[in-house]
Amino acid sequence: MNRLNEEAREQYFDQIFRALKYKKKDEFLELFLELHPTDQMELFLDLYDDKRPMFYEYLSAEEFAEIFQGLDFENQTEVVKELDKTYAAHMFNFMQSDDVADFIGEIEDEDAKAILSAMEQEDADEVRELLSYPDESAGSLMTKEFVAIYAHESVQNVMADLREKGIEAETIYYLYVIDEKDKLAGVVSLRDLITAPLDETIENLMSTRVVSVEAHTDQEDVARMISDYDLLAAPVVTSTNELIGIVTVDDVIDVLEEEATEDFGEIAAAKGATDVNITSFAAAKKRSPWIIMLMFFGLITAGVIGQFEETLEEIVLLAVFIPLIMDSAGNTGTQSLAVMVRSLATGSFEKKGLWNTIKREFGTGIMLGLICAATLMIIVPFIYGSYMLAFVVGASLFLTLSIATIIGAVVPVIITKLKLDPAIASGPFITTVNDILGLMIYFTIATSLIAYL
Repeated sequence: MNRLNEEAREQYFDQIFRALKYKKKDEFLELFLELHPTDQMELFLDLYDDKRPMFYEYLSAEEFAEIFQGLDFENQTEVVKELDKTYAAHMFNFMQSDDVADFIGEIEDEDAKAILSAMEQEDADEVRELLSYPDESAGSLMTKEFVAIYAHESVQNVMADLREKGIEAETIYYLYVIDEKDKLAGVVSLRDLITAPLDETIENLMSTRVVSVEAHTDQEDVARMISDYDLLAAPVVTSTNELIGIVTVDDVIDVLEEEATEDFGEIAAAKGATDVNITSFAAAKKRSPWIIMLMFFGLITAGVIGQFEETLEEIVLLAVFIPLIMDSAGNTGTQSLAVMVRSLATGSFEKKGLWNTIKREFGTGIMLGLICAATLMIIVPFIYGSYMLAFVVGASLFLTLSIATIIGAVVPVIITKLKLDPAIASGPFITTVNDILGLMIYFTIATSLIAYL
């Protein structure tokens, strides 16, 4: 099923809406089931509330399961309230176990128990197993719907089993080979299976060098590994190498999006407040601790300026360049912070090493400082008629930018060494620290050369 372009989708949706309006069930099903699952989900979200009961009536629980698992949590909770309990139980049985676990893990315990008790025992047990693993681990992320085969089987037998069982698996591009104790022994790609002679044994086709992850591995490490090896799925094993599930690339994409959103919130000092669906009160509650802390840092900045009050009184023109020094220092430090957090997240920092990274950022800061200083040495005398003032501002900016890049690069590394998320070295925090240092450098140089200003 291919996705429709915007114009074709609107026309197609209109036909489906008309079929619903005039209660033409057969026409509705014929049109709707031809849609890509993403288009099906978008059409469902476009429905008026009074049309949804008809939607549930026309679609089987299995057909609606594909739509439900693509919805975000807020929409899922609304839909569950609208569904008949028996219909909902059947729907959960047809969903992938990891998608059911994701939903149940977010709802109240009583509601979760009710859903699990209504599901088939085998499906419910799989969901309970996934829920038993720590949040954001490979075990909680994996799905139990995968294909496992034995080394002694022939290609013909495996192909026959695939026709029967493959429809239930989340992916069949990789077939995992296990021994009699369910331990991971190898992997066979679907391409190798299709192109091999029917009488060939799996043992002669499989690769024994399998890239796998342990169930308690952090989801970020799983995502990085799948990205590094360009995999469509990765097997999940226990500490004794027993195959218990797989993590697929679509789940990894969700992890990367989730982690990127989390890091963005950390860098912007707005962790947990990046969701536009939360209330103003909730957003303010999450942001306020950082804002209050930064407010106290701002008092330190004010204190630095107060320490050089005599210098400012003597040369009032120095105050003109305070915003320039502060903004330049903060912006440069935040750029280095973003570069470092990204390199730590992708693993490129480990390849380059701390010293090489600091040298690069310091070199970048020096070059930026030289460019900005040279620009000011031309502009300031032209506007204010003072070459010494231009030197003071230019030298201050050169030193400030050189140091700001190092601070922006080193602080996330220190936080990482403390086993914390490097993204908590937020942009506002780095900016404020660099503001203070920039002002100290600026006024120290200005005070030293005040006799020449």
